[in-house]
Amino acid sequence: MSNSVTSAIASLPLPGEWSWEVVIRPRRKTLGIEIREEGDVLFAVPPDADPVAVADAVRSKLPRLAAEVTKRRRGGGQPVKELVGGESFAYLGRRHRLKLVPGDISGDRGAKVRLRHGWLELPRPATQREGAQRIGEWYARRGEEWASPRMGPLAARAGVEASGVSVRDLGGRWGACEPDGRIVLHWAVMQLHPTLLDLVLVHELAHLRIATHGPAFRRRMRLVLADLDDLERRFAQAEPKMWRGAVKG
Repeated sequence: MSNSVTSAIASLPLPGEWSWEVVIRPRRKTLGIEIREEGDVLFAVPPDADPVAVADAVRSKLPRLAAEVTKRRRGGGQPVKELVGGESFAYLGRRHRLKLVPGDISGDRGAKVRLRHGWLELPRPATQREGAQRIGEWYARRGEEWASPRMGPLAARAGVEASGVSVRDLGGRWGACEPDGRIVLHWAVMQLHPTLLDLVLVHELAHLRIATHGPAFRRRMRLVLADLDDLERRFAQAEPKMWRGAVKG
């Protein structure tokens, strides 16, 4: 059984640098995933595990799994930035340098972050944390402007209806679908290339019809994303690099 499960997991778009193994645990009833301190991954499965079901479960967890593996290998947490001139910020897959410009965010609520002539301009903040908050708000604002017209065609191809899209801080999640049919994205995903943003959008759109991550869910996603496996592999590689607002000081 372990060989067939190993083969099923090996068929997934796991990063090539990962070190992982499958072990049979007689007392387990479901899949267990352990990440060791050095970043090695252990997939613990019951003796009667269905290889296809195990592969589907692992696939659904790949983005968060990749983040944790990277964290363990680096020995640290999420990316941290210092809000100084020249710091790099990504938007829709392109890099922009930070430029601190005159203006007091604290004293002038109209002083906004903006993308201008290839620079991400930030009115000089009183603190690093305040600056990070304003940049996050900028990502959210620009994200809704970008995602709103894009979501309609994706929803139509997925055969679902969504009531709208919002972009805000979702903590440890990259996307969510609300009971009223609204799709929510974490502002941090706006750093990704548009094709990977489509992956996040389609994932949540598919959840409007199917709650789980099984074969029917993936068939729904493939209606829109024929290269789903490749996109998931790329997302797993990009996800740990996404900045979520952590700053020095």
